[in-house]
Amino acid sequence: TRELAAQIGERFSAYGANLPLYHHVIFGGVSQKPQVRAVKRGIDILTATPGRLLDLISQGHIDISHVEFFVLDEADRMLDMGFIRDIRKILKMLPKNRQNLLFSATMPNSISELAGSFLRDAVRVEITPEEVAVDRIDQHILFVKTSDKKYLLTTLIKERNVDKAIVFTRTKHGANRLVKQLGHAEIEAVAIHGNKSQGARTKALSQFKSGEISILIATDIASRGIDVDGISHVFNFDLPNIPESYVHRIGRTARAGKSGSAFGFCDDSESGYLVGIQRLLGHDIPVIEDHPYHFPDAIPKPGQKPGETRKKKSRNSRAATRKQPNLRRERSDRRRADEGRSPRGNNRNRSQNNRPNNQHSNSPQRRGNHGNKPGSDRSRGSGGDSNRGQRRRRR
Repeated sequence: TRELAAQIGERFSAYGANLPLYHHVIFGGVSQKPQVRAVKRGIDILTATPGRLLDLISQGHIDISHVEFFVLDEADRMLDMGFIRDIRKILKMLPKNRQNLLFSATMPNSISELAGSFLRDAVRVEITPEEVAVDRIDQHILFVKTSDKKYLLTTLIKERNVDKAIVFTRTKHGANRLVKQLGHAEIEAVAIHGNKSQGARTKALSQFKSGEISILIATDIASRGIDVDGISHVFNFDLPNIPESYVHRIGRTARAGKSGSAFGFCDDSESGYLVGIQRLLGHDIPVIEDHPYHFPDAIPKPGQKPGETRKKKSRNSRAATRKQPNLRRERSDRRRADEGRSPRGNNRNRSQNNRPNNQHSNSPQRRGNHGNKPGSDRSRGSGGDSNRGQRRRRR
């Protein structure tokens, strides 16, 4: 992400302040002219997002054919389907003799196999699984209806002495909506996600870092490497459908030796996600039932598979349901027939059969004569529809 690229640039400036190394950051969403000028002056280290890097390469501003070290940060996301095409293009432009370095808090097997396609004599350095979910994070799950999540979040923020918190939602629109809902409860928050302009994203992150705003609503864009001091709480308003994303999300708190709390809201459509998360962690997450919105139906069923969600009716089954006879209408039609009246119809043919016989006459009707005066075509039912159809066929 752009935020992660900028943060890495800040770290290079701090750690390498007294070293003779020139470094620059490039990413999209802003003017490329300052970036081009910096690159042309000459640099030793370039931090880039794939899209802007390929743009400047195609324009002839950057040559990576002599790169010695190629680093992929957050490698599991950089090698998924969203980025892999750009990464393959970049790999083709790099020299064969180079060192590849891949970093990530999590590395699913599928991504490891993909990484192996361009690594040679690779050495894997891995911390123990127990340390992935930091012991200093106090984790809890709360089962709740989808419609009650906003009320539960408001209650926790006001009762738990939240100093600085990130709230993760699954969608961009959900993040925007939650900002408004918290505002109605007099809780000021800002949102950060991919639909925001770079200026808005930078401003939101700056307000959050400075403490001007204490609640940041984010999609997974902020779960990758964003290092903000003093985050006391992480709220998973929507549980992630990818278990590894949970680890990255809660990792925003309890940094630099501090402790933190993580709360996950699980509705009845997310129980399968919870199963997958707990399988990755290797243990169950403690449950808080003592809250006013507890919803037992959201608790995972015995034997439920990871990622398995509540089954919904398929389109075919819904269509079959619609085709079933309406028993109430059938009873009404039978009652009308017993009384000597015609059954009520809901299709054109049946309604036409109930019209007066003279509506099928071939008497002429002028187009546009829609008056209901006595003696008019409409009041007589002169069969104008039939004549209009004949005129259309002649045309």
